[in-house]
Amino acid sequence: MSCPICDRATDAKYRPFCSRRCADLDLAKWLTGGYAIPSDDPEEVEEAMDQAARAAENAQKPH
Repeated sequence: MSCPICDRATDAKYRPFCSRRCADLDLAKWLTGGYAIPSDDPEEVEEAMDQAARAAENAQKPH
């Protein structure tokens, strides 16, 4: 079995990944919506656009 991120051999400690780095990269994709399933439902599309707009607004605010 190879790592789904970099294609190296997997490590039993981090299976199905080869390292903590690749496991963390995969987690980041989940958390940022990189693995989202596209939808044709107009309500879901509108909701996603609203969420993206709010996220952009929050990113521009000084902390």
